[in-house]
Amino acid sequence: MPLVTTTEMFKKAYAGGYAVGAFNVNNMEIIQGITRAAKKHNAPVILQVSAGARKYASHGYLVAMVKAAAEETGLPIALHLDHGPDFETCKACIDGGFTSVMIDGSHLPYEENVALTKQVVEYAHPRGVVVEGELGQLAGIEDDVNVSEDDAHFTDPDQVFDFVTRTGVDSLAIAIGTSHGAYKFKPGQKPQLRFDILEEVAQKLPGFPIVLHGASSVNQDDVKTINQYGGQMPDAIGIPEEMLRQASSMAVCKINVDSDIRIAMTAAIRKHFAENPTHFDPRQYLTPARDAIERVVSHKIETVLGCENKA
Repeated sequence: MPLVTTTEMFKKAYAGGYAVGAFNVNNMEIIQGITRAAKKHNAPVILQVSAGARKYASHGYLVAMVKAAAEETGLPIALHLDHGPDFETCKACIDGGFTSVMIDGSHLPYEENVALTKQVVEYAHPRGVVVEGELGQLAGIEDDVNVSEDDAHFTDPDQVFDFVTRTGVDSLAIAIGTSHGAYKFKPGQKPQLRFDILEEVAQKLPGFPIVLHGASSVNQDDVKTINQYGGQMPDAIGIPEEMLRQASSMAVCKINVDSDIRIAMTAAIRKHFAENPTHFDPRQYLTPARDAIERVVSHKIETVLGCENKA
């Protein structure tokens, strides 16, 4: 099956009260773990690539592997650029086989964000590629994205209609309390999403797909495994899964997951080497890592996203 855009995925998700998982990929094992879980649950899936991943694995390799996954599984798979930093990066991905791109102008003054997002949309749409924009800034660190708590701010619902209308974007990432990375909240701080903002955005943009970034929940068992085998990872507090499920039953059609995959993969590799210190074949330690990724994605599909049997 050829790669698809997110247009039909999001229409079905909005109408059905579920979300599609968007999982960051960096290599073959991550792609295989994600798509094996999606195939097992007959779920649509978005494989997304950051600017950092393109530098690490190269554009051509990633596109070829994602296309191979779509052909092998027969699933509807979209290939998405996560946090495109500028027009040139978005253009390279549009020209190079991606079916969806995000242009992240959230750090810019409002009018500059509008102008940049519109520029990407005007290039992407004639070429059959859809565009995600962003209003509001999430705190945290993810690859090249680094926003301090002081610079983070919630999305202003009064801006969303104007932004979507003037730019022509196909989906919108908003800030309602999620954050990038594993360490989302300070010790003793209670995680809370601003569902009032999400509701107001949905009222102003009826039927329009909303995106949540920074939505990893952080499996504490994986954190304990990392620390058990020599890691020094402090307790990581993620977004409670019941909150994410509530969001996916509302206007949120795409939920991004990255840290959960990284942590599970790291835990599996650490455990393998601790138990098999003489192994040096990458296939020996990347196999349990791939299985751990499949486990995480299966759990997200079943518990958080609600997209099982929606392919």
